[in-house]
Amino acid sequence: MFEIFAVVLLAGMAWLWLFSLRARETAVEAARRACIAEGVQLLDDTVALASFRPQRASSGTLALRRVYRFEFSDTGNNRLGGSVTLLGPAVQALYLEPHRGEAASRPVLR
Repeated sequence: MFEIFAVVLLAGMAWLWLFSLRARETAVEAARRACIAEGVQLLDDTVALASFRPQRASSGTLALRRVYRFEFSDTGNNRLGGSVTLLGPAVQALYLEPHRGEAASRPVLR
């Protein structure tokens, strides 16, 4: 009986690990696209898991809610924070700290 429980537990952990890798890749891509759109640089080209918990989706199904944090720079001399929230495999929210972005590199027209 113990062997069956151990195999099921290991299979569940492997499933969670694989889906977490996919979710992380989704979060990195979302952060990268947001940084490109805002004209800022994604630092370290990665995200870090900040929060992980079950939550009900709008359809009523239970899904995993993951919040990933990342850093970006608008001038090259600073570090600003951002976050990507995933509910299941889909991006639910994306946040970037206030910054200068592309507007800082454009000349001011008078």
